[in-house]
Amino acid sequence: MGYRGFRDLKVYQLSYRLFLEIFDLTKNFPKEELYSLTDQIRRSSRSVPANIAEAWRKRKYPKSFVSKLIDLLSEESETEVWLDYSKDLNYKTKEKYKYFIQKYDEVARMLSSMIENPQKFCY
Repeated sequence: MGYRGFRDLKVYQLSYRLFLEIFDLTKNFPKEELYSLTDQIRRSSRSVPANIAEAWRKRKYPKSFVSKLIDLLSEESETEVWLDYSKDLNYKTKEKYKYFIQKYDEVARMLSSMIENPQKFCY
């Protein structure tokens, strides 16, 4: 398998880094967005690496592992919607938006690959 833990997974490392970047970026969002957009995008982006860790612990049961990964794709997609809002409300540049969307597409591709090939991760 080659993975000692979830922290070794590239998808975990990338999604964790993206959360930190989003957290930093949202510090500049308007104060009136604190309990709406800022909170929502932080919550969904934080959920991606956290749920990767949860899925990892379920890999003894391939169906549970895959089910958790499928749920995780919805958190990734939710994050993309919040990114759409932040772009359209001009809370970030189009370049930053493009960067995050490309990176979250990469996260989605990695998760989809794990869903299609759970035997590489399960025991």
